[in-house]
Amino acid sequence: MTDLLTLAGVHTHIGPYHILHGVDFGVPEGQTTMLLGRNGAGKTTTLRTIMGLWPASSGRIALAGQRIERSATPDIARLGVGYVPESMAVFSDLTVRENLILAAREGAPDDARLQWIFGFFPALKRFWLSRAGALSGGQKQMLSIARAIVEPRRLLLIDEPTKGLAPAIVDGLIACLKDVKQKGATILMVEQNFRVAREVGDFVRVMDNGRIVYAGEMAALAEDRALQGRLLGLSLDSHQ
Repeated sequence: MTDLLTLAGVHTHIGPYHILHGVDFGVPEGQTTMLLGRNGAGKTTTLRTIMGLWPASSGRIALAGQRIERSATPDIARLGVGYVPESMAVFSDLTVRENLILAAREGAPDDARLQWIFGFFPALKRFWLSRAGALSGGQKQMLSIARAIVEPRRLLLIDEPTKGLAPAIVDGLIACLKDVKQKGATILMVEQNFRVAREVGDFVRVMDNGRIVYAGEMAALAEDRALQGRLLGLSLDSHQ
């Protein structure tokens, strides 16, 4: 299995703070890799560093063999990388329609693609002409995810997409992520909801103190409660 994304010896500083301490891992192509760890372990910083939002101080980041650790965020996006931040980051003063038009590189989302998205997130169709700022938190998260997948992406970086979402919306998100992978995308996702991690994850990387401390198959971690306790401090079953 070939890694689409690789990180080798990646360090990241934010001001005086040294956040990532030599991060090394690969993300297998066509698979979903979960990035887990305690709060403050460096998961969000890792995604932001890959996306070029926070520059790596040193180390190597490569997408399909092409080094990107010195690339600007727009250039990384043009390589087919989509990003869903934890903060959602939708354009509040624009409508749902306008948000998705801006996210489409050709300026107009493909209608068949939109109908596919509406199948998972019907609220976006219902509020198509509404301001994004007027949406609920869950609806904004739907829109943030829709922006990332409105066109086929080679790699998706997703940061805690189910945080604060109602169970019915989470179910739609799980179905969406499974279908996105089926269509050929590679996914690297930070997630605290273990049901989601278990259902969509093929592989897992666990972070602690800015380093990768475990790498393996998601199913193996899901079955080993002792390992969960050692790596994460508690059983993942408590994060249903």
